[in-house]
Amino acid sequence: ISILTTTTTTTIATTTSTKMKFSITTSILALLAAGPTDAFSPSVPQQHQFQSVSSSSFALNAKKVSFREDSRRPLVEGINKVADAVRVTLGPKGRNVVLERNYGAPEIVNDGVTIAREISLRDPEENVGARLIQEVASKSDSKAGDGTTTSTIMTKAIVNNGMRAVTAGINPVALNRGIRKAATLVSDKVKELATPVSGIDDLKSVASIASGSLEMGRIIAQAADKVGDTGSTVVEESQTLFDEIEFTEGLTIDRGYISPYFVKDQERQVAELMNPRILVTDAKIDDVNDVVPLLEQLVKSKDPLLIIADDVTGEALSALVVNKMRGVLDVVAIKAPGFGNRRREYTQDIAIATGASFVAEELGITLDSVTLDMLGTADRIVIAKEQTTIVMDGKQQDNINARITQLRREADAAETDFDKEKCTERIASLGGGIARIKVGAATETELKDKKLRYEDALNSVQSARELGIVPGGGACLAYIQDNFGEEILDAMDSEDERQGAQILIKALTAPCMQVAENAGIEGAVVVAKVQSHSNENGFGWGWD
Repeated sequence: ISILTTTTTTTIATTTSTKMKFSITTSILALLAAGPTDAFSPSVPQQHQFQSVSSSSFALNAKKVSFREDSRRPLVEGINKVADAVRVTLGPKGRNVVLERNYGAPEIVNDGVTIAREISLRDPEENVGARLIQEVASKSDSKAGDGTTTSTIMTKAIVNNGMRAVTAGINPVALNRGIRKAATLVSDKVKELATPVSGIDDLKSVASIASGSLEMGRIIAQAADKVGDTGSTVVEESQTLFDEIEFTEGLTIDRGYISPYFVKDQERQVAELMNPRILVTDAKIDDVNDVVPLLEQLVKSKDPLLIIADDVTGEALSALVVNKMRGVLDVVAIKAPGFGNRRREYTQDIAIATGASFVAEELGITLDSVTLDMLGTADRIVIAKEQTTIVMDGKQQDNINARITQLRREADAAETDFDKEKCTERIASLGGGIARIKVGAATETELKDKKLRYEDALNSVQSARELGIVPGGGACLAYIQDNFGEEILDAMDSEDERQGAQILIKALTAPCMQVAENAGIEGAVVVAKVQSHSNENGFGWGWD
């Protein structure tokens, strides 16, 4: 460390031997890292301290190339370091991991993928291995939502056994092929053994195991049961110390009344319409003459009216407010939700859900040509200052189901997580409503930990509803190893492929052993008991 606090005159020799002088008039703190060369080393003559730019750039951009065992060893070490940090969190007695933050409070987490993402190793070759296993955890998180620790542990077991096989002279290409074939067969066996979720008790069990809390499991199961298959459950932060759950039924729009004069219930500050008609358009309504023909028809029929438009301003808004206040017409106007292209998609969702014709000039429909049969219907609509809730009357259920199917295809084909998330939100609002779990905690650290647990448990519940459930704790994989191992080996085409399949089959017991070891019990003993119980009593037995 060199600290200069005085005005110093320094002479620097450049490659062209031109000398220049400059003054340093401020305090300088130079931290010199140990390396093969040291620009400020006193043993180096001053004229050689600075070399040409071209030679130094080659040194900075140099790549280290390693082969065979020299390349495999650091890769495995990097994978093992990440896996060892993650595996302690598995199971009901898994430990927590504290993550230091450069800003804010440290995080205490029990989530495998969150821990894996935080690890960066000093050795660049080991760091490549760390990045590989981080990709495993991230893919498990994005595809299934949970199971990241299990996939990390199995990856470690497969890699370590696979590297030993390659060192012993087995063809790595055939080994890889055998592992892939065996993985497909194991996946198919798990699907065969899975049973569908039978009710809220199964959901509660899955959520309780995933979150590590019976109370969290109860809240999640209640939310999932309430919103149904097409609904959505979101996790939000609460200002209290306790966890709460709120349900929003019907189609919810993040827009409120344009004018406060539309409010009927002054105490609640909401406008409520019973059995209303609904006008859905992407036009901006500013001329009252555009809507006069429609308003005259509604005055005769005495039906309430909700207008959903790009905006309502000027004479049109004044006319609506005056007629509302005089009691001539029960009407409320709101702006269409969303922005840009999404606004059109949202308004089309509303039109389909209510049975309304989407009024747009490009479709050949103008406002002055709208008739009563082009308006949508609903059972009830509640319009607040910043939110509108439409409770459907059930007449358009077939159209809603078709729209949900279309949105699911769009979500599967979405290129970004944001687009996929928006499609999921639209499906939820059209389907069964939204459940909001508001997480409360005393500290920020506790709040982040609880939110991660809720999100993992929600993903587990969603996977269980889609694909079914199997015995947990690694018992299902141990059962497959014991009962279908020979069948999987017989499906291989060569001896090297059999060796690859054998590596995967051996790794199937790694999660069960790790759960036991985290609980302070010998893993191999527990695996033997799980397999013997399954053989004696049938599939579904484990070890508590």
